[in-house]
Order: sequence, then C-alpha cells, then structure tokens
Amino acid sequence: MTSEKILSLDELAQRSQSFKAKGKRVTLCHGTFDLLHAGHIRHLQRAKQEGDVLIVTVTADAFVNKGPGRPVFNEQLRAENLAALACVDHVAINHAVTAVDVLHKVKPSIYVKGSDYRSHGDDVTGNISREQEAVEANGGQLIFTDEITFSSSSLLNEHFGVFTHETREYLKRFRSSWSDKDIHRMVQELAGLRVLVVGDAIVDQYHYTVPLGQTGKGNILAVRYESEEQFAGGAISVANHIAGFAERVTLVSGLGTLNSHEEFIRSKLLKNVEPNFFYMKGAPTVTKRRFVDADLAKLFEVYFYREEPALGAVEQQVCGWLNQHAGQYDVVMVPDFGNGFISNPMIETICDRAKFLAVNTQVNSGNRGFHVIYRYARADFASLNEPELRLASLNRHDPIESVARDVSKRVKAKQFAVTRGTNGVMMLDRKKRMVHHVPALSTKVVDRIGAGDAFLSLAGLCLGGGIPSEAAAFVGSAAAALEVQIVCNREPINVAALSKYVTTLLK
Repeated sequence: MTSEKILSLDELAQRSQSFKAKGKRVTLCHGTFDLLHAGHIRHLQRAKQEGDVLIVTVTADAFVNKGPGRPVFNEQLRAENLAALACVDHVAINHAVTAVDVLHKVKPSIYVKGSDYRSHGDDVTGNISREQEAVEANGGQLIFTDEITFSSSSLLNEHFGVFTHETREYLKRFRSSWSDKDIHRMVQELAGLRVLVVGDAIVDQYHYTVPLGQTGKGNILAVRYESEEQFAGGAISVANHIAGFAERVTLVSGLGTLNSHEEFIRSKLLKNVEPNFFYMKGAPTVTKRRFVDADLAKLFEVYFYREEPALGAVEQQVCGWLNQHAGQYDVVMVPDFGNGFISNPMIETICDRAKFLAVNTQVNSGNRGFHVIYRYARADFASLNEPELRLASLNRHDPIESVARDVSKRVKAKQFAVTRGTNGVMMLDRKKRMVHHVPALSTKVVDRIGAGDAFLSLAGLCLGGGIPSEAAAFVGSAAAALEVQIVCNREPINVAALSKYVTTLLK
C-alpha cells in the first residue's frame, strides 16, 4: 500500500489533473523531511484539511543543500516514511533544489509551507518568493500553517551522531555567542566590499580512470581511460568564491600564450568578476593534469608550466597596474601558488599599496622548498596549512600555536590561520591576543582540492570586512566543509549554500 503511493513526478501531475477535473482541491507540501517528527506530522495533517487530496514531494538526495552529512536518510526511505502516513495520498521525489518545477507540473490548488517560511525576508535563497510566483501563476494559493515546529537539523545534530563530540561541543559554545541570523547579517554586509584577487590562473584537469593493475613487463600501474573533466582553479576559483558574496571583484592573473585556455577560463568566471589578464610569452597557462580513480584518489599528476617568474615587460605592466589600482580596493586577496606569475617586485607593490592584504603561499610539487610566506613583508591576514607553516619556520616539533605566533609576527599579520585538514583550523588573533580552534565541520570528504582556497576566500573576506576573527574562522571553516563535498572546483561557494549550512550547524 505504501509503495503504491509513491509516484514519479509525471504520474503525480496526471493524478493531480484527474483529481482537479473531478472538482477536488489538491494540496501540495514540499521539503526534505530528513527526520520525520511530530512537527512535520501536524503540518501535513493541517495541510490535508485545506483540500481533498494531499500530495508531498521530497527533495532528492543530490539536491539536499544542508551541508556535509545530509541527508541522513536517503530519498527512498524519506518517501516511504511520508507515504506511511494516513493523511498523505501520494508522494514523489523531486530532482531539483526548489519546488518551482513541481508547482508548474502539478498545479496544486493550495501550496502549504510551515510558519518558519512566512517571512520571505528571512529566506536568503529567495526560493519561497519564486515558489509563490509559480503556484499563483497556475491559479493556486500559498498558505502557511501555524502548528508546533521542531528543527530536523537540531534533532539530527544532537541525537544522531552527525558530528563528533568535539564538533558538537564547539558548536554549542559558538552558538552561545553567535546565532545563524548574526552570521547571515554579517555575511550579507560584505556585498559592498571591493575586492582584488591577484594570483596564478590554474586549469585543473581530471582524467578519470579504472586501474588495471601492474603491467606484464615492469612495475608500472596500468589504467583504463574513462573520461575527463576540466576545472578553473587557482586564483580563478578564489575570485569566483568571493564573487558569490561581494558584488565587485577584480582578478589580476597571468595566462600563457601557449595553450592559454583563455576561452574556457573566461567562460567559467562569474559575471561580477572583472578579469585583467597579462600574457606570458612562450609559456602555457598553468595546467595540472591529474589521473584519478573512481574514488578520486590521485594516481599521477603532470604539470604544464614554466618555472621562471614573469619578468621583463609583463612584470612591469603588472606592477604598473597594481601601483595605480591596488589601493582602491577594500581587500586584496593573494592566493600565491608559486607557479611563476607573481614576482618579488609585484609582491613589494602589493604590500605597499593594499589597504587590507590576505595571503596564502601554497607549497606544491612545483615549488617545494622555494616558496614560503616570508616573501611577503606584511599581511593583515595569512592562511597556511600546517606543512606550509612548519616549512616556513623550519620547525617540525614545537607546538603549532607557538610556531604560528613566531611566523605571524615576522609577517606582521594581525590574524593568522593554520588549516589542519581533519583537525580543523586554528585562528590566531594577535590583535586581541586570542586563539580560536574550529574542528572540521565536514562529515564526509569527496575531494580535498580547493578546500584551503575556500577557507582563504571566506575567512579573508570576513576579516577584511571587519567581522570578528572567531566568526571569520567559523565562516571560512563552513565554506571549506562545503568545498570538500565538491569535485575539485566544479562550482564556487555561494551565499545560499553557505547560509543553509550555517543554519544547519547552528540550530
């Protein structure tokens, strides 16, 4: 009986049309329903009273935008739970983020939402307004119930072991000082910042393969090619992350005249990113080709780049541009990947001209041992991972806090972050003489590539906008938690995704 209630969206639309032809009022509810609780049941029972037939659509797993670890229950189980309720007549799984397409297909007489959606101003995604337009365009009406409410996210966080004990305790402490509305308000206020991003343009290529094993005549791993995908990485991904929050972003980066990938790169930039490309003769745009297996484990990596920095006319052009324009921006963000674009004279100009400077000097296979944060005479905010920190300090064993203090003093950084993978983030605030530890806010990792860039982008933007370091570390960590759920730099972090995850964490 329960399984007979679960239909496809097309079947649901046909049933709705048939019910309405018979003069029946069709009521629709839509949501994730990850943990079906008393609040949901009362909401659905009340919705049934508004019409003759109640249909419910459930957001498919791939479109549940509540952060890592969600949904806890898969789409089929969630649909079956709803179908088991006597008040529910039919259920369908919706393969989209919103109910807009469902509303156009099903054309319900009544669309019912809970009381927590009544204030459209609190909906940072704007989805409720779009859904209201859709239901009214098809002759229906949006109404809100006023039944008892519970938070599925809060119940799951507290009782279902979504997070470790350490993370639960951290979130408990953090929410005692900051609410999700506090974070949303501060993040929204970043929109007016003018941001300049300076760094290497990188094209990341993934060649998806199936390992076949050792070859017959040697100790070489053989793989079978399956497919490939290309991503806009490096400073491009940082600019795109920031452009999801700040309305005016300028990118200064270098492209090679050999295999420039310029058309691809421009196609990947968000509309509010203004690119200023400088062209390095006789060099390719930095490209990193990775061969990966089905689990995204990296098997082998090939670099396409020129080791020498951009000298001569290009260096003079970039320095001239920076000298003229860098001081006009509220925040200058430098994701320095050490792949040849940023030279010492450029760094000197940036350090001299930037009002607020956020820097990361990434250590990678192409620059290991030759690229450290000390290239920068100053930085208002610096973000390094632990190996980068210890390499810069030549200190392998001392406590990380003391090493971070020594390095941050040398670069005059008021705030200094150390990202530590599964151990989370340490944020040192030298101005307030405080240290903030944020545990990892992700429960599942798809791909670690780009997580540090997401942290730098959001934490740096927050600090540049005057947000306290404790909140900046939290926002940056939430952005990194979202990024590890994305393959490479397939899509940037945006306000809607971050806001939903912040709300999930702080309920």
